[in-house]
Amino acid sequence: MHKVSIHPQWTIKQADGQMLSPKLLALLVQVHEHGSLSAACRQTSASYRHAWELVRSGEAMFGAPLLNMERGKGSKLTALGETLVWADRRIAARLNPALASLSSELEVEIGRVVTSNPAPLRVHASHGFAVEKLLDALVLQHVPVECKYMGSLEAVASLHDGGCDLAGFHVPIGDFEGRILEDYARWFDPRTCRVICTVVRRQGLIVAAGNPRKIYDVRDLSRTDVRFINRQRGSGTRLLLECLLAQAGIDSGAIHGFEHGEYTHAAVAAYVASGMADVGLGVETPARQFKLDFIPIASERYFLLGHVDALDQPQLKTLLDILRSQDFRDSVNRLPGYSFADSGAIQTLSQAFPGRKFSQKPKTSNR
Repeated sequence: MHKVSIHPQWTIKQADGQMLSPKLLALLVQVHEHGSLSAACRQTSASYRHAWELVRSGEAMFGAPLLNMERGKGSKLTALGETLVWADRRIAARLNPALASLSSELEVEIGRVVTSNPAPLRVHASHGFAVEKLLDALVLQHVPVECKYMGSLEAVASLHDGGCDLAGFHVPIGDFEGRILEDYARWFDPRTCRVICTVVRRQGLIVAAGNPRKIYDVRDLSRTDVRFINRQRGSGTRLLLECLLAQAGIDSGAIHGFEHGEYTHAAVAAYVASGMADVGLGVETPARQFKLDFIPIASERYFLLGHVDALDQPQLKTLLDILRSQDFRDSVNRLPGYSFADSGAIQTLSQAFPGRKFSQKPKTSNR
């Protein structure tokens, strides 16, 4: 199987055609990470002289410094340098899931031409870091996978319509489980649907390091001095937020930024880290990656939904073996905010959600 990788690249061009080098952007990112130009050179395999040439070229283009250098104190990005770095991170956070989906589609297309690979395992899923680990493990096992990231509601609707073999969705543990299941249940057929337990993860408020705005719960989102970044409509995280707001008696119209939705948890974290917003709701992993603070709000279970007659497929058996393996358990345990609970177990809807009622006739899709 041939692995396709697509990475975003961007630049800035002046009217005279002068263009900012992508190598400079990569260098600035490493200065931000390691705090020195020499360390950034080692990370990017650039000579110190060439690195300085890139920096001087960029500073000449903008007419403003990108780095502050102090003897014995390393290198620090200026406000302009920080702006470029966070623009790069926001671009990557927003585009990488879409590019990963496109990569898997291209892998399948190439595989059909050059090999006699079996039909791919089609996965439509809410984006998550454990899902990424699972897909990487499937590729290592030479299982052809066609993955598309989308909101949880869209994913389960796609399974209902025959658009995929597995749908990834998440449900909060506790008070909001029943309310969230009402949205999913229109696509559930308890006679044929089975859920595969995957992971438990924490959702919470993502705020700047040190929490300068003193944001502690969802009631603070309606403050006039707080800028919020949301998730897109149809995402499980947005459904959770709507439940939290209803419980607190908060009108979403009072929240500055409520209608601006990003498509991934990483994009939300990057938005906060860049100073474009004061707070977002998301999982803990990207908050830690961007050195932000995280205030836990809820725990949720992440499931894969499939039809019982598909569980005998060889690809599904490999997936279940991976979920139950110690290697996968170890890789997920390294993700902040993630844990295991019956991972790889196959359950009926009634077993997964005891006491909940599901109609025998799911609604016809009108997406």
